[in-house]
Amino acid sequence: MNSNEVALVTGGNKGIGHEIVRQLATRGFTVYLGARNPALGLAAAEELAGSDVRFVQLDVTDVASVQAAVEHIEADSGRLDVLINNAGIVSEWGTKVPDITAAQVRTAYDVNVFGVITTTQAGIPLLRQSPNARIVNMSSGLGSVNLLSDLDGRLNTQGLLAYSSSKAALNALTLLYAGALRPDGIKVNAATPGLVPTDLNTEATVDRGQRTPADGAVVPVLLATIPADGPTGVFRGPSALDEVALW
Repeated sequence: MNSNEVALVTGGNKGIGHEIVRQLATRGFTVYLGARNPALGLAAAEELAGSDVRFVQLDVTDVASVQAAVEHIEADSGRLDVLINNAGIVSEWGTKVPDITAAQVRTAYDVNVFGVITTTQAGIPLLRQSPNARIVNMSSGLGSVNLLSDLDGRLNTQGLLAYSSSKAALNALTLLYAGALRPDGIKVNAATPGLVPTDLNTEATVDRGQRTPADGAVVPVLLATIPADGPTGVFRGPSALDEVALW
């Protein structure tokens, strides 16, 4: 049985996910770095040598892969305290909204929505055994219906139909899981890292500024380390006022 708190981070081999792994490890967590590609995942874990970071092969679109990863964590550490559903994709860069196909939307939902459901469902039995279980879903302001309702606003005019709608669906999942898992003491929250230059948004047309993956990891790590009496069903961004407006 591992005496450290244990976290699983999907899509942990690069970008903000990798930084989340690093920041949790520096706080004393045992962190399972989930990645589809074993070579990339092992290399990413080796970059954090000296911390208790362990690679686990995990493809959120593959039910068997997800179940095997959770079973490995249970056998290896005997516990899971934090699940961070970080893996995500954009499937429609450069395509105008009227031209986005159902296939592009399905591709985004397969990772951003169904992948989260698959991983969450697999992790719940082990999370239920934790005295302070936390789930953090990596969302985006682009999934905020409140912000998208400004038809001339910066977020609406990005035109990311598949990505934005998948993150809006993820926000709904967050609230539904938060309500359903509250009796088990499992807190479920959403985080937006703010706009950070990563592989996921390399083609963004907005000014991405000077924020780094380390900056983007701050909010999800904060939600991953809340105490047992911490909040559930919140959507946090880099600004203290975001929670009010983001849903």
